[in-house]
Amino acid sequence: MLNTTRHCLRHVFLFITICIAAVFIFFYLSMLTLRHTPGISTVVFPTMTIFLLVFHTMVAGFMLMKYICEKQRLYLMPIACAFAGSALLMLGTLSSYPQWYLCTAGRSINYNDAIIFYFFRNIMMATLFVAAAILFRFRKHNMHARHIHACILFATIIFTASMILLSWFYSSKSSLVSVNFIDNLTYTFTPLWRDIIGWCLVAMWCVTLVILVHISRLRNIFWYSGGFFCVCFIVTLTVLLSSDHSAGYTWYQARFIETVTTLFLIFVLLCDVFNLYRESHDKYLDSYQNSIREPLTRLYNRSYFYDTLTQQLPGTTPARQLSVIVSDLDRFKRINDQYGHLQGDKVIQFVSGVLQNAVREEDVAARIGGEEFALLLTNTSADEALNVAERIRQTICQQDPQNSGGQLPEPVTISMGVFTATEYDLSAEECVQRADQAMYAAKEAGRNRVVVWQ
Repeated sequence: MLNTTRHCLRHVFLFITICIAAVFIFFYLSMLTLRHTPGISTVVFPTMTIFLLVFHTMVAGFMLMKYICEKQRLYLMPIACAFAGSALLMLGTLSSYPQWYLCTAGRSINYNDAIIFYFFRNIMMATLFVAAAILFRFRKHNMHARHIHACILFATIIFTASMILLSWFYSSKSSLVSVNFIDNLTYTFTPLWRDIIGWCLVAMWCVTLVILVHISRLRNIFWYSGGFFCVCFIVTLTVLLSSDHSAGYTWYQARFIETVTTLFLIFVLLCDVFNLYRESHDKYLDSYQNSIREPLTRLYNRSYFYDTLTQQLPGTTPARQLSVIVSDLDRFKRINDQYGHLQGDKVIQFVSGVLQNAVREEDVAARIGGEEFALLLTNTSADEALNVAERIRQTICQQDPQNSGGQLPEPVTISMGVFTATEYDLSAEECVQRADQAMYAAKEAGRNRVVVWQ
C-alpha cells in the first residue's frame, strides 16, 4: 500500500512539473505569436477556431475507433462525445463571426453568442470527462451487459445533444431564453460572467481534474493527457477572467493555448496508436515464434524444418550444396526410466543448447521427435557438415554432471547421420530419410559416432 501511494505521488509530481512547464511555454508562444500577427480581430480567432474544430473532430474519431475496436473501453465514448459536441459548438462560434473569411470586421459580430457556446462547451466537456473517469473506475464491474451498455451510451449522447440544444436556445439564434455574458456594444464582460460564471467554470474544471487524477492515478499517457487538458481549460478561463473585455489579446490568447493543447493531445493519441501497433506486432511475432518453435527447447519444430528444407531445395546446385544432419541420443529411454522424465527434459534442453550454439544464424536447428534432432545447413558441403556433426558429438560426449551444471545426470552420447544434396532431384522427405538411414548406421556401428550417407 505504501509503495502504491509513493508511486502515485511520483506520477502526480511528474504531472504537475509537466503542466507548469507546458503552460509556461504555451503562454510564451501565444504572446509571441499574437503580438506579431496583423489583423488579429478579424481573422485570427475564427481561424484558430477552425483548427480547433478539426482537431476536436479528429480526437472524437480516434476515441470512437478505439471504442469500436474494444467495446470494453466504454469510458472512451463520453470523451468521444465531448470532443464531437465541442466541434459542433464551435460551428456555432464561427456563425458568430460573419464575413470573417473576407478579413473584414462585418456589421454584427456577436461576441455574446461566442462565449455562450464556449460556456456550454465547458460544462459539457467537464461533465463528460468526469463520466469517463467514473466509467473507467467501474470498467471491471458488471456494466457491460447489453442493456446497461446501451443505456450508458444513450445517456451520453442525449446529454451531449441537450448541451448543444441549450446553447442554441440561449444564443441569439433563438428568442426563447437569453443570457448576457458580454456587452456587444462595448465588448466588456458582464458581472455575471466576470464575477460568477467564469469562476464557477474554473472551480468545475478543478473538481474534474481532481476526480480524474484520483480515479485514474495517471496510470498511462492517456490519462496524463486528459489531466493536462483539464489544466488547459483552467488556464484559458483564468486568462479570460484576467481582462474586463473581449477585444484584447486575452480572448485570442486563451483560444491559442487551447488549440496548441489539443494539437498536443492529438500527438499523444498518435503515440498511443503507435504503441498499440507495436504491441500488436510484438504479440504477432511472439505468436508466430510459438507456432514454429518447440516449447521445451525453443528449437524449431518438425513442420518448420520440413517447410524450410522444401523452400531451399530448389536452389541446390553443386556449388551451393545443402546438408541435413539427423541425430538421436543414445539409450535415452534408460535415462528417463532411471532418473525420471523431469531429468530427461533437462538432458534434452542441454543437448538442444549445444546444437543451437553449433549452427549459424541462417541454419535451422530443430527437434523432430522425442530425443531426435535435425540440422539444416545451407551452402554446406558434406565434409563441412561432417566437421560440424563431429564437433557437436564431441562436445556432448565430453560433458558430465559437474561441467553441465547438473543438467546431465551422467555422460550421454549421440549418434548422427549426414546427407548432403548437390542437386534438386530429391524431396525434403527423401533427404531426411537418407540422413536418418546414416544415423541408424551409426547406431548399428556402436553408437556415439557420425556416419555420412553413401
